[in-house]
Amino acid sequence: CVLRTPKACFWSTASGGLIIQSVSNDVYQNLAVEDWIHDHMDLEKQQVLFLWRNSPAVVIGRHQNPWQECNLRLLRQKNIKLARRRSGGGTVYHDLGNINLTFFTTRKKYERMENLKLIVKALKALRPQLDVQVTDRYDILLDRQYKISGTAAKLGRTSAYHHCTLLCNADKSVLSSVLKSPYKGLKSNATPSVPASVKNLFEEDPSLTSEILLDAIAKEYAVQHQIDHHITLINPVDETLLPGISNKTKELQTWEWVYGKTPKFSISTCLNMAYKDSVIDVKVNMDVKHGRIEVCNIDLPEQWLPPGQYNELVKSLTGSKFCPNEITTLVTTLLRVCPQDNELHSRWSLLCENMIRLM
Repeated sequence: CVLRTPKACFWSTASGGLIIQSVSNDVYQNLAVEDWIHDHMDLEKQQVLFLWRNSPAVVIGRHQNPWQECNLRLLRQKNIKLARRRSGGGTVYHDLGNINLTFFTTRKKYERMENLKLIVKALKALRPQLDVQVTDRYDILLDRQYKISGTAAKLGRTSAYHHCTLLCNADKSVLSSVLKSPYKGLKSNATPSVPASVKNLFEEDPSLTSEILLDAIAKEYAVQHQIDHHITLINPVDETLLPGISNKTKELQTWEWVYGKTPKFSISTCLNMAYKDSVIDVKVNMDVKHGRIEVCNIDLPEQWLPPGQYNELVKSLTGSKFCPNEITTLVTTLLRVCPQDNELHSRWSLLCENMIRLM
């Protein structure tokens, strides 16, 4: 049995290793704990295993493009959070059926393969018949074909962490739908994710619950680091324990971090707009930098909109956030100064609706 204790002043406990678990299921709070430990703890003295789970969220790597990686419209509809972590790697879906593990060490002691072997050893100790193995890409495969764990890492000057997922009983239908980008004609140098077939450990053995898996991994970590089988519970909003943590959490929630850190990209697409008894083709070309529209060209059919109105739209879009909320506000304002002409209003509204769908 692994003992769980409430938070204490654990930074001053004996050297060696420490196992902590978040009581929060908020993705921004838990990512902030990673930042805090990386920035503040003396990892020469203590290695740390951080255990955490999130309510539904999509987490992208530091150098990724959210429009390229996921279905943002579906995320908004399902109220699923989007977060950008500080490590590299690909995009992952989190929910309470997914376990997250973060291994903190000094940069010199950083060893991803050993951490993953520890997880495999813990799984084998629970169920010796499980066919689980670590790949050269630092994934863990079940039955040699299904990915149950993906890896990412952050290497600082002296500190480092390796974090990975473990699929226990995640909602695979939501996972597959939200990690499928609907955006066409997008070109980017951002790090792309590598799709893989996934499977839950629960599907292999329904007795493998998240709690059992967490305890098994914590126990194996304790054995390998020769420490007590002790999990310390922490609350990521506790400023007395984690001074400055709320500022770290707020930063991870900002539009500037989640979207604004996206590497420059371009969109070249054709909007097929159904209008009355015909289909209108509108070519759109945009360059987006730091999440804002840097260059905008909209190729409309002749006489579709008065030139002045078209120019005003392009001028207003340039410099704006590539964001449906901001563009909706912008076009609503422009619509108020549009000439009182029903035909013109219909065309304008149709164009604006399709532009907003791009985002």
